[in-house]
Amino acid sequence: MTSLVIRDAVMTDARTILTFIKDLATYEKAADQVIATEQDIADSLFGVGANIKGVICELDGVPIGFAIYFYNYSTWQGKKGIYLEDLYVTPESRGVGAGKALLKHLASQAITEGCGRFEWSVLDWNEPAIQFYESIGAKQKSEWLGYQLSGSALQDFALS
Repeated sequence: MTSLVIRDAVMTDARTILTFIKDLATYEKAADQVIATEQDIADSLFGVGANIKGVICELDGVPIGFAIYFYNYSTWQGKKGIYLEDLYVTPESRGVGAGKALLKHLASQAITEGCGRFEWSVLDWNEPAIQFYESIGAKQKSEWLGYQLSGSALQDFALS
């Protein structure tokens, strides 16, 4: 019998997390966009003032997936929420319930902490993920479009 365990990520998980990030980026056709180093992951998740958190999913003691999240805030609800930045399960471990276990863990945390919502984004072409999310009762947002500034556009705007 196999055993799935979700645990908080610790400093020694930084290398594993970076490997999972690179694997996820490859799946999302964006491997060339990963510039994070193991030290960047260690600093941002476990350094002084870190406000990003992570959990690791293990199958029989072996890491097979992870989730990275942070807290956001809803002015309309007057409550914090959890925003899931990334969730990844290794291809050979998909189908054992790891993705669902990771989401349930964070959903339970949101409830325990009095969060008003738990949200994330998915690429519009990632049909397996979309079907999975809809199967657990998640609803696609409508009306709201996501925007971002990054790289030189961010720098140019900030300095303008």
